[in-house]
Amino acid sequence: MTEYLNFIDGRHVAGRGPAFANHFPTTGEVIGEIRSADRDQVDEAVGAARRALKGPWGRMSLAERVGLIRKLADGINARFDEFLAAEIRDTGKPRSIASHIDIPRGAANFNVFADQVMTLATESFEMATPDGAGALNYAVRDPRGVIGVICPWNLPLLLMTWKVAPALACGNTVVVKPSEETPATATLLGEVMNAVGIPPGVYNVVHGHGVGSAGEYLTQHTDVDGITFTGETRTGEAIMAAAAKGVRPVSLEMGGKNAGIIFDDADFEKTMEGIGRACFANTGQVCLGTERIYVQRGIFDRVAEGLAAKAAAYRFGDPFDPATTMGTVISAKHRAKVLGYYDRAREGGATILAGGGAAGVKGYEGGYWVQPTVWTGLPEDSPVIRDEIFGPCTHLQPFDTEEEAIALANDSRYGLATSIWTEGLGRAHRVARQIDVGIAWVNCWFLRDLRTPFGGAKASGIGREGGVHSMEFYTELRNICIKL
Repeated sequence: MTEYLNFIDGRHVAGRGPAFANHFPTTGEVIGEIRSADRDQVDEAVGAARRALKGPWGRMSLAERVGLIRKLADGINARFDEFLAAEIRDTGKPRSIASHIDIPRGAANFNVFADQVMTLATESFEMATPDGAGALNYAVRDPRGVIGVICPWNLPLLLMTWKVAPALACGNTVVVKPSEETPATATLLGEVMNAVGIPPGVYNVVHGHGVGSAGEYLTQHTDVDGITFTGETRTGEAIMAAAAKGVRPVSLEMGGKNAGIIFDDADFEKTMEGIGRACFANTGQVCLGTERIYVQRGIFDRVAEGLAAKAAAYRFGDPFDPATTMGTVISAKHRAKVLGYYDRAREGGATILAGGGAAGVKGYEGGYWVQPTVWTGLPEDSPVIRDEIFGPCTHLQPFDTEEEAIALANDSRYGLATSIWTEGLGRAHRVARQIDVGIAWVNCWFLRDLRTPFGGAKASGIGREGGVHSMEFYTELRNICIKL
């Protein structure tokens, strides 16, 4: 049993709000207790962040700050096994995924944004004046201030440092509210902060739920200067409403119901490898995952057979075993949600090509297991096709023409990502430009250059992060005009 404490002003402190259990998704067992912060403790964390902003952190040179940020990456890697174990116990995801994605990328984010801030340019303009002397305008970037960071449970360390790293690189301070399902790595990172010499108050963690708890207290706190959030759209809408008080900026990366489009000239083996990962990686708990696939009619049966074989090939088991390739979903509640959609698909007349229900795993009967699932045969207005399920499942639908595929892909209130599979160069450019999403992959999936803009369209979000685009959110750009 582990007790997860809040981290405020450089110290781990017990929460004064309600305590709740932390479960190991692989077995369903209670493995810890989370001590949530009450409203006063959230206020203390915001106050500590404000003092640090005006204190030693705010007085550091860029080179000093970047030096400490690079040490954070080194500090995570030095304790790699601890972070890995914490992430696996929180999420139930296999070691084969967490050791190659979650922890390395979580550490790398600090180095990426340290590099970015060191090369960040602004602009200057000379202008004429009536007296002929002229004037010079130049822009400067200042930290935005205290940033509220609201994190999801699917990639806890990676997506938390994706926000914390650029925020700190730009000179801000942060108050992090991790998901109540995954408290461990955010808490552990506090130890690394202290070990490398990050001043108290720069990084704070408050645990708790959303409504009526730490999440709500943080987003409603008017001394928070900006809020960044990754999670479901409904929560993002509530955060955006809270941020309206005080006219505070938000960066929101929210839900998706992403479409894959497979044309008949696609490389079959390359497509199966990529689209299989897009549907089932991280047990389907990826905002960029593909829950609906449109396949040109001439190759529909071959794709359906190939994807069903991919779904059936995953291996369940101990997440610490490198041979395990499929973990659980995050919680009993989420398992019930996913299986509820599996039931609706069956009731709606879907043809089940693979999976379709709960998975039984010997020795781990209490775990939150669901089968990787492939359907076809549902109408486009089915909730299974309209709603984000966030599980290891996808629906296949045939199409005939390029125009039809584009219309089907765009027929969604979401607009986060798509993947397009074709060997036609002209078609690749043409179709990618016409899908209403923040990121379009061609002949690949989840291939991320961290310098590029990332975010969603429509109900999938507002704002862009990554590279210089993160710096736009985490800094306040000011103009200075000098009369010569």
